[in-house]
Amino acid sequence: MLSNEIPPTDLEKAGATVGIADNSRSSLEKGTFEFSSTPAEPTHIPVPTAFQRWNDRIESLAGLEARGIVRVLPEERQRPSALGYAQMAMVWFGANVVANNLAVGLLGPLLFELGFVDSAMMAVFGSIVGALPTAYMSVWGAQSGNRTMICARYFMGYWPAKLTCLLNIILMFGFATIACIISGQILSAVSGGSMTIIVGIVIVALISWLVAVFGMRLFHTYERYSWIPQVIVLFILLGSGGRHFNTALQSQAGSAATTAGRLSFFCLCMSVPLSWAAAASDFYVYYPESTNKPLTFLMTFTGLTLSFVLVTMVGVGLGSGVSTYQPWSDANDISPGALILAGFGDLGGFGKFCGVVVALGVISNNVPGTYAAALGCQVLGRYFKAVPRYLWVCVIAMIYFVCAIAGRDHLFTIFQNFLALVGYWIIIFVSIVLEEHVIFRRGVGFDWTRWEDQKYLPLGIAALSAFLIGWAGAIIGMDQAWFVGPVASKVGDNTGADIGIWLGASFTLVVFPPLRYLELKKFGR
Repeated sequence: MLSNEIPPTDLEKAGATVGIADNSRSSLEKGTFEFSSTPAEPTHIPVPTAFQRWNDRIESLAGLEARGIVRVLPEERQRPSALGYAQMAMVWFGANVVANNLAVGLLGPLLFELGFVDSAMMAVFGSIVGALPTAYMSVWGAQSGNRTMICARYFMGYWPAKLTCLLNIILMFGFATIACIISGQILSAVSGGSMTIIVGIVIVALISWLVAVFGMRLFHTYERYSWIPQVIVLFILLGSGGRHFNTALQSQAGSAATTAGRLSFFCLCMSVPLSWAAAASDFYVYYPESTNKPLTFLMTFTGLTLSFVLVTMVGVGLGSGVSTYQPWSDANDISPGALILAGFGDLGGFGKFCGVVVALGVISNNVPGTYAAALGCQVLGRYFKAVPRYLWVCVIAMIYFVCAIAGRDHLFTIFQNFLALVGYWIIIFVSIVLEEHVIFRRGVGFDWTRWEDQKYLPLGIAALSAFLIGWAGAIIGMDQAWFVGPVASKVGDNTGADIGIWLGASFTLVVFPPLRYLELKKFGR
């Protein structure tokens, strides 16, 4: 199955002497993901014979997706169907109606000292606003047949796109780490502390690895049904613990500090759904080119919004009850995971079973992140691309497993600092994509077949410059434990608030159009 043929447009593999095939089994039928044994157009380079045989044996496993970042050709796509559109919403709903996103809601009352109404409003509207960029980025998958970080080359340029790709890999590592920690905390609390957090981390990382290794078909099947038990136990939690929600809780700080807290919590809640924007196209590449773009946007937006609004509101309720209900306060002193389990406290053994369901639910959040990160690794360079996707999944799962063990006692700190940093670079990236699309590509379009043709893709000078300038705006507007920007420190009567997302986006939106105009005038692409 391996070949010595190297396409002339494959910039990074040309001249290479080692590597491995990027095969594909992707004939899709009846709106479901069924992979055949027909390979895609070859992009192979020579490999040692023993490794070749071993790789062919692995990739021949039934249901395993061998394709990496090679474009999915129109004739390899699935047929359009109503189920396909419904699947879009189910993928995003299933991936995000999980415990680690529930824990974000806890931060409103517990970290920012906001009242119930303030926290709820910021959680709802932050989720809605954060879902918009991700829904926009999702439309490129079916249209192009390319993964999100391959599409980034058409906006950022061939080489600068590697920077956004690296940042996205780090992002997916971070969220997988958070998911493993929160799951481990819940499972440890279920056992009464007899089982360490590490055991829970091992369980979640192992199952996430297994599903992500097999790829798109198993992933879509898993996400189609994973949300059902999660929604059931969340409503059980509302029925069991809802009476302890302190809906009368008021914001604790003064008016200026409360305003700053609202802004910071809003940006935090916005950052979580926004974080999927750099991977949104990855899961739609097997949809036909004729896929309706407005409907794709709507279904993605619906799945994201409904899931985040539901879980963050439950989190806000749990956080509000800590101030008035002693068992929840005691649980919160142990860990956020223990607090989530305490929400089922009145149900005895059945409550512990519900806690296990919630803990294992984070797998549906880990799988798409692991999958996207593995593809991102292949975008980084010719030697990275030479490694099969399933091997990258193994490496990534091992790394976030180690990171979760190392950071298991610092979950809130990771939440507060990591999630905000996520929002900074992604909003800058989406701003560049939006302006390139609307201002410079309207009526021109893209040749999606030339995804590795450096002579066709933008140089990226304008995009990289705007990206860095946007980061400068984010830095002066960030409010983190380790750094407070000069502009951020002036918000709320000098109490400080995180406005890095807004300044980053504003700087980028202002400087990119003139820079891109000059780049086009000078270089023509």
